[in-house]
Amino acid sequence: MAVPYQRLAARLRQLIKAGDWPPGYRIPSHAQLQAEHGVGRGVVEHAIAQLRQEGLLEGVRRARPTVAYPPAVRTLVDPDAEWPMPPDARQCDTRPAADEDLAGRLGVPVGTRLTSRAVELVDPCGVTVGLCTTWRRGRLRAHAAVRCEVAPHAITAAEAELTGLVAGAPAFLVQRVRYGIDGSPVEIADLVLPSDRWRIGM
Repeated sequence: MAVPYQRLAARLRQLIKAGDWPPGYRIPSHAQLQAEHGVGRGVVEHAIAQLRQEGLLEGVRRARPTVAYPPAVRTLVDPDAEWPMPPDARQCDTRPAADEDLAGRLGVPVGTRLTSRAVELVDPCGVTVGLCTTWRRGRLRAHAAVRCEVAPHAITAAEAELTGLVAGAPAFLVQRVRYGIDGSPVEIADLVLPSDRWRIGM
């Protein structure tokens, strides 16, 4: 027998499947859903979490989610290309100290202060399709060569917080290193691409 949050999730799922809540629709607030369905806040939270896990709802935490568009599958053929970013794209700039992994990839001492930027990758329809985080030491320099490695990845809680994707969802991790004319690394990047939205064609 279904528990209350599963029953509510089934009702909301039906609204989405029937088109009453179309893609891009911002769902009612927790208070509205509680009043309309006669349930408590916890039931609403669990039901929404369930629909997020299924990929039917998306959006950043602490904001009302929207009904997800069916994912379009893209093929990554040039991981060195710059992603076209809308002016309102969400990004996070930090100045971390290089840990062993970053230091090894950039060829700098552990503890070196880096410049980092995490940017949400958004397609022209406004749908989140991934996350690109870059690290460099000092100013941005031109590069002459690039190397990439691809591995399976699970969306982390921090990545989910920034992008609105579901933590634990399967993804590709593309690790890119850009090299200067002298052959030394000038920038490294991690591209996290949900596997239901991407194919790798490099």
